[in-house]
Amino acid sequence: MPIVNRQKLHLDFLLALKGAISLFRDPTQTESVYDIEDGLRNTKATQLALEFVKSDPAVDRIITERYTPPPVDIDALYTLPTDSLGHHYAAYIKESNFDPNFYRKVEVKDDISYMFLRLRQTHDIWHIVAGFGTDVAGELGLKSFELAQTHRTMSLILLTGGLLSILTKSPADLNNALECVALGYRSGAKAQPLLSQKWEEQWSKPLSDWRAELGIEVTKVYIP
Repeated sequence: MPIVNRQKLHLDFLLALKGAISLFRDPTQTESVYDIEDGLRNTKATQLALEFVKSDPAVDRIITERYTPPPVDIDALYTLPTDSLGHHYAAYIKESNFDPNFYRKVEVKDDISYMFLRLRQTHDIWHIVAGFGTDVAGELGLKSFELAQTHRTMSLILLTGGLLSILTKSPADLNNALECVALGYRSGAKAQPLLSQKWEEQWSKPLSDWRAELGIEVTKVYIP
């Protein structure tokens, strides 16, 4: 292996390790998540995850196309019918005081960088469609859903780190977290691939229709 490649892999490993340690100390640190993912960018596991998602023709098409959605107008989406995905998304963003463009930007150079960008762009949409909240248990449930759908190493690392953090800091919450993780994986394995969807072109479609078409069932641990 060329020295430059070894050095790059070493730096990537340190970046991922730094992110993992920071996230264990404070699970709310979003930048730590991006450090982990960016640090895993050049690993064989990430390449295998890409091959896994692209084995679905619809996902392969959206990655090959490099689909770029139009800018999101939260105020306009909020005026859509209350049962629509767009209204649910806008209400979620407003009530949580989130920035829809919060994610660390990615320069799209290849299929992996596009996959990273698209997953970051649609993270909050996945929360709504898959039905998991933004508390720790909800985030772990969504990561489990993502793991089933994408096989991303980062999802597994975040799951492991999150459960370890709960076990050491708030063990009374472990049962609820494990329930969310189990439900998330089963739901993600059964559902159609969310990565293949062009949500931004069908904001007005009812959320219930999206879930029905994708094969997602809601339970008591889900958000509306």
